[in-house]
Amino acid sequence: MNETIGKRIKRLRTAAKMSQAQLADACGWKSQSRIGNYEADSREPSFADIESIAKALRVDKSELLLDLRGAPISDAKSGTTSLAPVTPKTSSADLVAQMLARHGKNLPSEARQRIADAVRDAAEEVISGNVIQADFSGLKARPEEIIIRQYDVRASMGHGQVPGDYNEVIRNLVIREDVLREKGITYTSTHSLAMITGWGQSMEGTINDKDPLIVDKGVNEYAGDGIYVLTWHEHLFIKRIQMLDSERFLLVSDNPHVRDQEARIEDVTVHAKVLLIWNARKA
Repeated sequence: MNETIGKRIKRLRTAAKMSQAQLADACGWKSQSRIGNYEADSREPSFADIESIAKALRVDKSELLLDLRGAPISDAKSGTTSLAPVTPKTSSADLVAQMLARHGKNLPSEARQRIADAVRDAAEEVISGNVIQADFSGLKARPEEIIIRQYDVRASMGHGQVPGDYNEVIRNLVIREDVLREKGITYTSTHSLAMITGWGQSMEGTINDKDPLIVDKGVNEYAGDGIYVLTWHEHLFIKRIQMLDSERFLLVSDNPHVRDQEARIEDVTVHAKVLLIWNARKA
């Protein structure tokens, strides 16, 4: 069974006897949510973050990029060589990531990340069977357009539901960049844009039941007041977040009939920020 990069981070962190908060601090990050997202495989780490994590864990980047559990392990003292218990299965995505890490230093970091993400996304969709049986080869964005994937992820605006991964594409949406610019919407990268569905009534008035939402998966930490896709007590929510103090968030429901809730910051994992409700309302 292949080990995901998230599971490798968790395994190596556990072996180093570090908590998520301690690893985040060693990487110079303010919140442990980034580590939580990486370990849950809800976000793919950038090469810069992989380097930071590897340095903090005192391991080589290859141990994060590749499944080396079955690779030969040499014992310098005894002169023997043994194998780890699991046979490695290096995918094309892993090989591309390794090549980029070694030889792609002259490429801009964003270009390297796009290449690695594209190869990994394609490989994961084929392996998991999440390949849409349709011909999207003719769907190409013009220079002024963006292709946004719509995923089968439902974020609850009520009692919450178990988190889902961004892994099953329902369809692709083509949108003009100037539509987003006209609404004053900014995002981390076009690759981080995704469309999901909101369910429930707690955000009614702003987001209605079953409204499609454009979110930025590149936002994985609290970045000021706004509406976020988040996990709290292992359930997925869409809530407006306000910071009460250094230890607590206020999870706000825009529906006046639904009570707002206080949450400890360490219990909240941010997965994305809501940018646009797909009836052209800015979040």
